[in-house]
Amino acid sequence: MLEFSLHCRPEAALSLSEFLWDLPSPFTIRLQVTPEDIDGMSHVNNACYIVWCEQCAWRHSEALGLTVQDYQQLNRGVAIRQAHYDYFAPGLVDDPLVIATWLTECDGKLRLQRRFQICHAKSGITLMRGHWNLICINVETGKPTRFPQTFIEIYGNAVIRAEDSKA
Repeated sequence: MLEFSLHCRPEAALSLSEFLWDLPSPFTIRLQVTPEDIDGMSHVNNACYIVWCEQCAWRHSEALGLTVQDYQQLNRGVAIRQAHYDYFAPGLVDDPLVIATWLTECDGKLRLQRRFQICHAKSGITLMRGHWNLICINVETGKPTRFPQTFIEIYGNAVIRAEDSKA
């Protein structure tokens, strides 16, 4: 069995203000790594991080006021055009994690960018960073199309500028 260490792990989870976030004001969700998340290398399977990013993105969108039902009603949605992930340290079974996301770009026409940072909730160590380049699509056809005004107002007003980045 492979063994990994994330340095010292304090007993209590850090408060969100104690994390070294890449950008200010993240939207976050917390989860705990389960045995089902572990792969043959005895750490979190990389595919789990991708699923967690998607879950965090949807929860963020819902918190902003756009749901799957809104996408269907508007016949518009945002789809991943490009995704990039950098892995820095492994997650292990029972690790508490915090998944953070930000919208970092919105051109007001077609394109949106979302960034992610996954941290160990006790040590604060960043396990993964990622970003998605998204495009607005017609839900029925899957073809690119302009943002409806609702998307511009909701997603555009939620953008945190990447110039404020620490990483």
